[in-house]
Amino acid sequence: MKDPSVLLLGRKGDAHCEEAIRCCQAQFPSTSAVSGLWGDPLPDRALEWSGDLIISFRACWVIPPEMLERASFAAINFHPGPPEYPGIGCVNFALYEEANTYGVTCHHMEAEVDRGRIIAVQRFAITPDDDVASLLERAYQHQFKQLEAVLAALGDGELPRSDEHWPRRPYTRRELNELSRVTPDMTSDEVRRRVRATTFGRWKPTVEVAGYTFELKATSSVV
Repeated sequence: MKDPSVLLLGRKGDAHCEEAIRCCQAQFPSTSAVSGLWGDPLPDRALEWSGDLIISFRACWVIPPEMLERASFAAINFHPGPPEYPGIGCVNFALYEEANTYGVTCHHMEAEVDRGRIIAVQRFAITPDDDVASLLERAYQHQFKQLEAVLAALGDGELPRSDEHWPRRPYTRRELNELSRVTPDMTSDEVRRRVRATTFGRWKPTVEVAGYTFELKATSSVV
């Protein structure tokens, strides 16, 4: 593709997104970038955009179908998880299930989240010491490498095509919220897995006792 019109959607204040914007603008000068945070409405200048290519990189928005249709070449997303973990909470469910490998996925966007045809997948090992923060950081690093590879292919006028498919429906916010709940009747192993999988920054798993909700804190004895 020779100097396509590109719209890159990212996350405001995120260093990985800022690097992605610089990388995309270096490859394709006619790149417009729109960034936002969770809960922000999609700006009018994004909703009114039309051109060749939409790239969603760590963006917080679900892109409306009519906007996807205005990308004449493709609308692609970089998902911070492998095809086995579509939807929200991909890192959390991988840690809870004690998966051995994780990864990132580039795919075409459709009206339904994380269901479009897969372009490329990169996988890497999960270590016993990984928590949400460390696994997410490695996923973001692999996402950027994947972005570079996809942009290089786009520069040659084509997109890769993977034989991989999404094996399940996307995880939902309700399922992620349920994963963060601990009950007194759970085994110590179940509690350990949930604490490892849902402890991240200000987010903590919770337990309800006698009408009160308490946050749980991971210690070296449970992780």
